[in-house]
Formats: sequence, structure tokens, C-alpha cells
Amino acid sequence: MNRHVLAAILLSGLMASATTHAGLTVAGVFSDHAVLQRGMPVPVWGTADPGVEVSVSFGSQTKSVTAGKDGAWRLKLDPLQAGGPGTMTISADGEQAITINEVLVGEVWVGSGQSNMAGGVGGYAKRDATLAKLIEGAPYPKIRLLKGGPKPSWMEATPETVPGFSAILFAFGERLHRDLDVPVGLIVGAVGGTPSGLWLSQDAFDRSEACKAAVVESAKTYDEEKERKNFEAKLAAWKKQAAAAKEKGEKPRGRQPQPPKGPGECTRGTIGNLYEKFIRPVVGYGIRGVLWDQGESGTAVVGVDQYTLMGALISGWRREWGQGEFPFIYVQKNSGGGVAFDPADPITREADAYTPPPAQVPSTNGGRRLEFIRIMDYDGAHMVPASDLGSGVHPINKWGYGNRAAEVAMSVVYGKDLLAHGPRYQSHVVKGNAVHITFDNVGKGLTSRHGDGLTGFAIAGEDRKFVWAEARIVGDTVVVSADAVEKPVAVRFGCAEKRTWANLFNKDGLPALAFRTDDW
Repeated sequence: MNRHVLAAILLSGLMASATTHAGLTVAGVFSDHAVLQRGMPVPVWGTADPGVEVSVSFGSQTKSVTAGKDGAWRLKLDPLQAGGPGTMTISADGEQAITINEVLVGEVWVGSGQSNMAGGVGGYAKRDATLAKLIEGAPYPKIRLLKGGPKPSWMEATPETVPGFSAILFAFGERLHRDLDVPVGLIVGAVGGTPSGLWLSQDAFDRSEACKAAVVESAKTYDEEKERKNFEAKLAAWKKQAAAAKEKGEKPRGRQPQPPKGPGECTRGTIGNLYEKFIRPVVGYGIRGVLWDQGESGTAVVGVDQYTLMGALISGWRREWGQGEFPFIYVQKNSGGGVAFDPADPITREADAYTPPPAQVPSTNGGRRLEFIRIMDYDGAHMVPASDLGSGVHPINKWGYGNRAAEVAMSVVYGKDLLAHGPRYQSHVVKGNAVHITFDNVGKGLTSRHGDGLTGFAIAGEDRKFVWAEARIVGDTVVVSADAVEKPVAVRFGCAEKRTWANLFNKDGLPALAFRTDDW
């Protein structure tokens, strides 16, 4: 981690409020009940008087460093094995000053995003009996929780703390603890209704060449005069209804319209303000990876789409964290919308029921669903497939979402024999009037569930009019054709917000991901 990032951390209000011998403080994220990341160097940092020798002891090792001219100190403990609890002591010039008790070593994950990450266990447990059982199962002595912010502090997972903690992140962590049998530390920083543009640093946005290019491209068609007139019309209409509401003693409907923003500007405050408040205070702490659940609110950066901004966010977090290309696991949007391989499975119990394809192929081209699948193209970005997990802006089956996310982590991070997602389009070839589609991640093989045969594929010829296709599985491929299309040029599968008629799976039980071969 460079000194500029470290300085930002120290100025973020993270440091312990009380100083001790030689002005010694340690970052607030190092508190009683902390969990340190196993199997990698463990950063520890703080401040002291310039030139003071600071030593950190934990287990059988002691590391020392001299505080710099600015008072900042930072060192790394050698990789640790899972276990504990233990005690960390921090001393200045040989005099013990700070003691941190009940410290465990295990797996540490950060959760962030908007309301589906922020929503608490207690709230969702009212409609989710499995989450309710998690509360009943507390305390969890080997699971520790931390809410990000200016004054982070670890706490044990008890009947009092679990209900107010992130439902999806706790379900994720409880599954990891159960399967890996090691302590788990969970750090959450999430705010409902927030766009991704607030969750990366301004520096990360400024460094992104892709974001710069998107802004330049957007500026080519941005009509400032048109936007200004639209704003003035909306403002006048709002003021009129607000005045009428006031006369009736009522509140005005909606928020007062705000002046338009141009390409590259943020429509919801400032770029990075939530990152600085909730994430910056823990940046640099040893972690295994990130679980992200956000997307309903877009980016709030004019001209920059979710795919492009997430690339900047992921690379920015990794660069500023200074721990390499850690895995970034994110939940697919749209939430739900599809059928499950096995509706009786607790993970997929809230999936939609199968319906036959409508008479006409939906006009949507896949939109946000395909955009989130595309994010997997970034190195180390892994999607939690969600079409079969239950629908809604706030899906109620947070236990299912968290456990599916844990299965992705078990697959891509911990090397377990699980698939991270279902069949994904790989390539296609046109043979006569049929299109042969090849998939990867077929696992034990392709199969269909529910309905009569394989449904959900649409095919188009040069007229670009999609019709439903006849589809059949041949090994690891699907062959599609339609009597009305003699010369097919494009195929789509599952390209709709509600895709309850798309029933291709692998035999491992995971739904095939939506795809399109056209760019119309």
C-alpha cells in the first residue's frame, strides 16, 4: 500500500481515540474480538510519535517498525494458521501500551452494496424460518461481526448482535464457518438505495481509462440545452403541485428536481462519499475477499454504465487495499425471475414457478441481466447466479442468497468440488437452418426441467425478428431451429426480466445463464 493511501486511512478517523505512551495508537479496526486473515501476511498499523519503535506481538512472533516522520507506522505479521483466541500486544519503545483480547485467526470477508446487503437478519427472519433458526442458534463463538464506519469495532455473533447484522453476509459467513470449520470475520459497509458511483474512490474513477472513454462518448450526444429545459419544466411542475399540497396541508409528492449533471458527474452527491465513510476505515485490513450486492440503483455517474464502473471499482478497491487480486464475488441482477432445478431445495425454495413461453418473444434484449453476466469478464470477478433464488426488489430468501454466494466462494476461492454457476454460452455455429450452441460449465451434463422439453430459446433471421425455437440437447451443445427461419443469424436465451420459461440447467442443478449472439 502506498503512503498516500495510508495517509488517507490515518486521516479518516480510524485511529483509536485515546493515545498512550509515545503517542501510540492503533487502527480502530484492531479491537477486542477481531478476526485476522489466515494464510497471508497480516498488516497492522497506527500512529506514534515520530521515530518511536513500535512492536506488535501475537502468538509466537513479534514484529517491529519505526514510526515515520509523519508518525505513521505499519508492519506485517507473518502468515498465521486458523485458531485462537489469542492476545495481541502493541508496545512503544519497549513499553507495553495496548492490549487487544479475544483475537481469532480465520477467514475475513467484506460485504458492501445497497439495501439487499444492508438488510438485517432480524427483519428478514420474520418471513424466513431458516434465518430465524440462525438467530436461535446464536451465540456463534467463532463468528465475529464488524460494521464499517468512522469507528469500527468487532463484536461477537450473539443473539443481540446477529439480528441487526446483514442477512445475506451473515448467511454467507455462517455457511463458510460450517463448511471450512475455521473462525470467520465479517465486515459490512452498505447503505440502501445507493448507486455504485458512491462506492469507489474518486482516484479509482479518475484512473479508469474505460470510464474516461465512456464519458467522452457520452459527451458527443449530450444536449445541455435540452437537459436544462427539461429540468426547468420538471421544476415548475413540482413547485406547482407542492404549492397545491401546501394549501391542503399535505406534503409535496416526491423530491424537488435538481439541476442536471453532465457526462462524468454524479447525480447523487459526490463520487466516492460512501466509500470514504464506510470502506476507507478498513482498507488494508487483511481479508480474503469481497461479497457485493448492488445494482438496482445503477451508477449515478452520467454516461458510465454499471459494467464499466464496476471494473473501475474492483480494480480500485484492490489497488488501494494492497493485497493483490483478491476475489470479488457479486450477486446477479435482476434478482430472481426464473425457475429452479429443484424447488424443494432450501436455497431455491422461493424461485418462480415454470410457465410456458408467451406467444411472442419478449422484446427485451437482456438488459441488466446480461450486463451483470458480463462483469465476470473482469479477472477474479465471480457472479452469484440468482435467477432461481427468488424475485423482488428485496428477495425474502436471504439465507438462500447467502448460501449460494458461499457455494461460489467454496468453488472459486477454496477449491471445493462445486460449480460456481450454470452453463454459459461459449460459441455457436450455423449449420443449414439450425444453430449449434456450445456451453461451458456443463458439469455433469446439460438437462431441462419442467415443461415439455427444452424452452427459452429464440432465433432470428436477417429480418431480425425473433421467434421461439425448437431446441434439443446433443451432448454439451444445444441445437435450435425454427420452421419460420430458413437462414438463422442470431440466437437469444432467457433474455427477459422474468424468464420463467427458460428451463436449461446442468445436472448439478444450476440454471443456464442468459445470452444473446446479436448486438441489435
